[in-house]
Amino acid sequence: MAHLSILPPEQCKWDGVALGEVMIRFDPGDVPFERARACRIWHGGGEVNVAEGLACCFGLRTTVLTALVDDGFGRNISNQFREAGVDTSRILWFSTSGKGKYATDKKGTLMNGINATFRGKGVIPSKTEYYRAHTPVREVGAAEYDLDALFGREGVRWAHTGGIYTLLSPKTAETAIEYLKQAGQHGTLRSTDLNYRANVEPNKDRARSINRQIVPHVEFLVGNQSDFDDALGYTADVAKNADMEEWLAAYVALLRRVAKDFPNLKLIGTQLRGALSADRIDWGAVLYDVAEDKLYQATVRRNVEISDRTGGGDSFASGVIAAILKGKGLDEAVEWGAAHGVLVQETPGDTSMVTQAMVEAEVARARKGGGVVALR
Repeated sequence: MAHLSILPPEQCKWDGVALGEVMIRFDPGDVPFERARACRIWHGGGEVNVAEGLACCFGLRTTVLTALVDDGFGRNISNQFREAGVDTSRILWFSTSGKGKYATDKKGTLMNGINATFRGKGVIPSKTEYYRAHTPVREVGAAEYDLDALFGREGVRWAHTGGIYTLLSPKTAETAIEYLKQAGQHGTLRSTDLNYRANVEPNKDRARSINRQIVPHVEFLVGNQSDFDDALGYTADVAKNADMEEWLAAYVALLRRVAKDFPNLKLIGTQLRGALSADRIDWGAVLYDVAEDKLYQATVRRNVEISDRTGGGDSFASGVIAAILKGKGLDEAVEWGAAHGVLVQETPGDTSMVTQAMVEAEVARARKGGGVVALR
């Protein structure tokens, strides 16, 4: 089994920290946004969702490194973090007065990110539109977060970031690298999710160049087959109509190549999602132990009705991390990741609204095949 040297909780103030962007989300429910007249308000970000899952679902101590404009949007996000149990003391606030070290104006020169996500239904696909070109987190460097105090004096057991944040600007890429370096110097375990988005960085060569600088500084890498191609330049030789066994064989072969090129990696994993419609999916997860050259596969759930597909991958990552921090084996960790990921998709919004007890119950239910056709 992979050897993961985990700092003991009594030596650390934080179980987990995430560096990343967060946006406010307008959710029109079952009405396409073009015709919506009312929305619910959520928040989310590919990196900070992991910290929130660790806190809200698994009761772990987490904080986030991000930046927000100090307006109603930013304070709404901060309040949602606190409601979920996430510490907000390290958020960098940009005043709209135009004065001070962190400042902007009231006309939106810098602005909190906004996204609108219609969840889709049946044959109508989900759709997300966002505005993130001028978010304040793009302007903040590693020195602003006082990483020495965070990792050195306070102590962190696990540090996470991801491929959306790292590709936002040259500064975010540099910040992520320094963040992971300093975490490693203090014995903190590290992870990143490749999470490639063409709308964030359409230039795949740039994305690959940056990710090849990030991956040498993590122990746990999250990414599906297309992520490895788009974000790192690794391809798998498998037909589009391949069955799961053929796909998994090709995926493991790809992971062996990645692990050979990045010997720092201990674990590689991903969620498995096959969309049958906008609100029905097949769902599972895999976790590859590099040292043992062994693939752990979670129970596959077939034809599961979901409410909101956003956040499933982030919740897979937080489920795996939580299980490892709580001393579970990798066979259990992949099951926690799969269960947490599917449960989050059963609820609205990007972030976790479930409990560890619900995750454990879903693991047990899926293993028994209760109510769902399960493929083992």
